Amino acid sequence: MKPIEIAAFASLVFATIASSQPSLTIYNADFAVVRDRVALDLKKGENAVTYAGATQYLEPDSVVLRDPGKKTDLRILEQSYRAEVLSQGLLLSQNEGKELDFINRSKDGQESVIRGKVIRSGYTSGASDDARSSGSPIIEVGGKLQFSLPGEPRFPTMGNDTVLTPTLSWQLASDRAAKLDAELSYITGGMSWSAAYNLISPEKGDTLDIVGWVTIDNHSGTAFENASLKLMAGDVNKVQAAGGPPRAVAMKTGGMPFGDEAVVTEKAFDEFHLYQLPRATTLRNGETKQVEFLRATGVKAPTLYIYDGANIPWQYLHDAEVRDDRYSNIQLNSKVWVMREFKNTEENDLGLPLPKGRARFYRQDDADGRPEFTGENSIDHTPQGETVRIRTGDAFDIVGSRTRSDFSLSNKKDQAEEAFEIKLRNRKKEAVEVRVAERLYRGVNWEIIQKSDEYVKVDSRNIEFRVTLKPDEEKVVTYRVRYNWK
Repeated sequence: MKPIEIAAFASLVFATIASSQPSLTIYNADFAVVRDRVALDLKKGENAVTYAGATQYLEPDSVVLRDPGKKTDLRILEQSYRAEVLSQGLLLSQNEGKELDFINRSKDGQESVIRGKVIRSGYTSGASDDARSSGSPIIEVGGKLQFSLPGEPRFPTMGNDTVLTPTLSWQLASDRAAKLDAELSYITGGMSWSAAYNLISPEKGDTLDIVGWVTIDNHSGTAFENASLKLMAGDVNKVQAAGGPPRAVAMKTGGMPFGDEAVVTEKAFDEFHLYQLPRATTLRNGETKQVEFLRATGVKAPTLYIYDGANIPWQYLHDAEVRDDRYSNIQLNSKVWVMREFKNTEENDLGLPLPKGRARFYRQDDADGRPEFTGENSIDHTPQGETVRIRTGDAFDIVGSRTRSDFSLSNKKDQAEEAFEIKLRNRKKEAVEVRVAERLYRGVNWEIIQKSDEYVKVDSRNIEFRVTLKPDEEKVVTYRVRYNWK
């Protein structure tokens, strides 16, 4: 195909409809809602209209085209969607049974023309990209067949049924002649977003500086120039109704707002949260783009040490035979977990609903001023006012062990007693508090009848001992629990 033919075809298609700034709402689950304004110059009666700005993964039955100004009674009589864009494989398929010129280049750059007949293109219409390329072409050259192209094919022209970009075509009915900006919206796949957080601590102390990023992936087959972006946080299938007015939240650095260009608008949307990014951006096809949406300093985030010595299988919580269990297959844990905890409140320099994402922790080395990576985990969607607790790894210098010292079951199997001994050792150079988490999985009707330390009842099946250890100190926590099934 000659370059001038491609340019002329593109001009013809894109001149059909002029569009204004697009607007996108992108969801976590690999889809987005696209909204656009398209200029229509309609005559009374039936109009043929082509829109060449659609995506490759558009859901055709989600398309809505309407006249927001109600200048006309606009109806779609028929809609066609073409996502099969111009490619070498497509043109080969359109020339099956025909002879073509193939340009063969030698290693020294010399070109020769080989004449061949396309017996089979190897292209499957409507298949995925991998499936389309899985079949080998069959070309007849000099009366013999070969399962490869003898060179670069040269096509005489494009087929009349060829499109350069994914295209929507409509037959529109209008009750009068009118020029208007119609509103187009549709759902498309191939777009997603995720959140990530970088959290930096000083070498000493329990504060955090937090930078939040959103990563946007566009693999929809279409570029969006200077698009207005919204991000929907939550596990959503279909959007329903908005709830409440938008609330402006200033992103902060050193406690001071950046200014108007750094304001994220957030509002509750049905059972989810909707974020409006502060500035328009261009999303190219195949591009991954990061946008900063949160910056906070001095966030209070104490370090917690948690020792959960019993690796109890989850099914024990519901097993009717749990009272007879002799702990034969319980694997004990010697690791003490390191956790960071902070409140998502305005008083803690946050207060913006946090979308789920990966959280990476760094601690600054005062010797050279450089932050060192100290662990990562993920957070779930976290509303304003809630507490975030993240496990960053295991403590190196704090060790625990857990032993069951006694177990007895009554003859009627309606009462049992169980005793445990938990040893903690602190090899750090500073004092620490370790929270010993114990799961009373045998039932909710329990009583602690002996204990070496005070405990906190977390819920109906969990208690927690909070033990302070001096440098190089070892402590032993013991307790006896009685279960009743009378």
